[in-house]
Amino acid sequence: MREEHLNSGVQYFQMREIFPCVWQDGKHLFTKNLVPGDRTYSKNIFKFKGFELREWNPHRSKPAAAILKGLKQFPLQKGMKVLYLGIASGQTATFFSDIVGKSGIIYGIEISDRSIRDTLPLAEKRGNIAPILADARKPEEYEWIEDVDLIFEDVASDDQTPIMIRNSERFLRKNGFAMMAIKARSIDVVKSPDEIYRKEIEKLKKHFEILDKVKLDPYEKDHLFLVMKKI
Repeated sequence: MREEHLNSGVQYFQMREIFPCVWQDGKHLFTKNLVPGDRTYSKNIFKFKGFELREWNPHRSKPAAAILKGLKQFPLQKGMKVLYLGIASGQTATFFSDIVGKSGIIYGIEISDRSIRDTLPLAEKRGNIAPILADARKPEEYEWIEDVDLIFEDVASDDQTPIMIRNSERFLRKNGFAMMAIKARSIDVVKSPDEIYRKEIEKLKKHFEILDKVKLDPYEKDHLFLVMKKI
């Protein structure tokens, strides 16, 4: 399918939908733009089959990196309710926003008030992102949130596994999904990444079925991306 790039005239010839609302052409990933014309966090947008796609940069988004590294399971879908732990300034969340669409919602937990301020304009523009200033270690601070279909965690902390477990016990529906990137150097700077991955996975297996895993090198050094299902 040949479609013209809105910025530079570049043309794509092998565009295919690899997951719901996620398209790939070679090493390029795209999502359907929920806000046509908006280039926030994506320099490249173009028309494709009557709608607009925006490019998803794997160097700035761990899920995009995981997909390009061969991830086979990516359970995020239209209409889902998502709890995003560590939403930061909202870059990856905008692509999740594209995927879940207007019928879905993303509850974004962030401990930094400055990052929350950066996310507020995105939330207003997109309509399906709800930024929440809170500590992901303390789910009681946002206990009003409804049960969700998927939890995504992007928290640089040595207790990122307990954070995921604690939030999934409180908010993740039965048979719901979870995704996270184990950040080896945030957990231990001495042990080998593979040893850290093994130990963290053993903890997670008590609560989740591991559906898929991929290392994110060279996009993100010493990171292992996990896709899980609550048991």
